[in-house]
Amino acid sequence: MENNCSTESIAKAVREYAGVRRKHAIGEIIHCLKLDSDDVLVSFGEDAALIKNNDDGILLAADGIWSMLMEADPYWAGFCSVLVNVHDIAAMGGRPLAMVDILSIQNEKVCHEVLRGMADASKKFNVPVVGGHLHPDSEFSAIDVAIMGIVKIEDAIFSHTAKASDRVIAAIDLNGRIHPSCALNWDSATLRSAQEVRDQINVMQKFGAKHLLTAGKDISNPGVIGTLGMLLESSEAGAEIELSKIPRPDLFSLGITFSQWVRMYPGMGFIVTAKEENVAEVISMFNNVGITASEIGVVNDTRHLSIKYNDKESSVFDLRKEGIMGLFD
Repeated sequence: MENNCSTESIAKAVREYAGVRRKHAIGEIIHCLKLDSDDVLVSFGEDAALIKNNDDGILLAADGIWSMLMEADPYWAGFCSVLVNVHDIAAMGGRPLAMVDILSIQNEKVCHEVLRGMADASKKFNVPVVGGHLHPDSEFSAIDVAIMGIVKIEDAIFSHTAKASDRVIAAIDLNGRIHPSCALNWDSATLRSAQEVRDQINVMQKFGAKHLLTAGKDISNPGVIGTLGMLLESSEAGAEIELSKIPRPDLFSLGITFSQWVRMYPGMGFIVTAKEENVAEVISMFNNVGITASEIGVVNDTRHLSIKYNDKESSVFDLRKEGIMGLFD
């Protein structure tokens, strides 16, 4: 972390980042659509909904790709449409089974590149696209993907279950590159073999089966700090983290700042919480599949997310006043 970068400047950059601010509209949708059902065990606020199916659970999730990414690199947009959905199932401790897509086409060349990216990611993660819907004459180009997975209900990992005194662990595959078409995308998945990325996804299933985590979430567009804020919002908790402990590559050689790094969407990254006695095993299991993991802080009951560096401390989110996703507004 650069010496001239203050905790307050980092906090401000995260709070004002579009990847964080655009999440707030979720709250209004939740209030309009949420319907309690005995078969729906968790839904909004989690990476995937968990539907009871006898003793097992069905996981359902969907993601749309940011329009700016479609414009910058249609191939990468297609690849990420699969990547982000697979991550959502993995974050819940589940096994991804299959996907369907909705593709809107304005430009045939863009369509071809999107499909090429989707096909490559589908093969790499071994998760097939099995159907969907096509708008062949749209006024814009867009790709949206939904995914189904399975998990034993007792092994599922949630976002809303972090408790005070749990340790916060950040885990990111640092063997990557800044994607040439998107400065805030860290691409490791295209550089890894199919077996390597599958092992990285499968490690979350192992955590679930061994009940090593108290909560978890994949690092998404809000970046490592913003994603932790979303987890804490779901758990109605707070945390204090140490910026110097967040895993990062050699930022100087990459020509980026720490402020940019913590807003980066990683090709493979998770924020998880665990009891103190399980931290060493969790970190070791991440490291064994090529994901660098570090304990970066502790959960508390303040509903504040605070960051520290060199004895300086700043509040990033006061979740008592305003949530990132608006879950409790």
